[in-house]
Amino acid sequence: MEKELKINNTASFKEKLWIGIPVVLLVGLLFTLIYKHHAEFSWDGFVAGFNQEFLVFFAIGVFAQLVDGTLGMGYGATSTSFLLAYGVPPVMSSTAVHVSEMFTTGASALSHHRFGNINKKLVRHLLIPGVLGSITGAYLLSDVINGDVIKPFIAVYMIILAVIIIRKALKKNIVKKKTKKLGALAVFGGFMDSVGGGGWGPIVTSTLLGRGRNPRYTIGSVNAAEFAISFASGITFMLFGGIHGWQVIIGLILGGVFSAPLAAYLVNKIKRKPMMVAVGVLIILLSLKTLSKLL
Repeated sequence: MEKELKINNTASFKEKLWIGIPVVLLVGLLFTLIYKHHAEFSWDGFVAGFNQEFLVFFAIGVFAQLVDGTLGMGYGATSTSFLLAYGVPPVMSSTAVHVSEMFTTGASALSHHRFGNINKKLVRHLLIPGVLGSITGAYLLSDVINGDVIKPFIAVYMIILAVIIIRKALKKNIVKKKTKKLGALAVFGGFMDSVGGGGWGPIVTSTLLGRGRNPRYTIGSVNAAEFAISFASGITFMLFGGIHGWQVIIGLILGGVFSAPLAAYLVNKIKRKPMMVAVGVLIILLSLKTLSKLL
């Protein structure tokens, strides 16, 4: 009886950690940001930034999180494509997306946990390799790579991600296969996500779904792991590149947090294939618009 009680207490403690760790990290991050950038977070600073552009960034955050939370992919690709098409510079876009994702993926992870959509073993396999890949990519983009030079390459990369999303949506018969080299997949997904401003979901989720994994638990688990990946890359961007474009960041955060619970609820309610095709086509159009401006 006593042994059984200890096991139950241990299991209960572990369950609380799945909620407690994201909450503590998010609250700590929020207070750190407010302390270091109090002028931007003051009421006057917030009101001054609340204009038509802010509403555009808020709408992008809502839409991107709805896409990501229901499909398990597309937040970075969707929001980065919109931001680049709107004229936001690459480094600012990637920084804004990853800092906002620190909050939106936290809200998404908690929401998916609440609805029982998480395979904890899968999350553990993806976590550390994904974090290492994302830190490397964020450091290179912040301190080594010129954002203006890689802007066309990012647009092309977004088109490739969109094609992957559409291809996975149109694939009919998926035979379940054992997924090998999860660590390598997570490293590559985390690296490309940081450098390109998106890619964790299209690379990792699409690969796992393509091997016949259960959509509900795959989407929930990849979203939960993405919180750590976004947190690591966001902190790296802060340390090496600083933070610029608070209006973009706050708009994306508020929009994403607003729609995260709805997205987690809708994960099994919507038809995935038509939405995946629509999102893929949208990303292609936005990326082509960005390329046309550059050329």
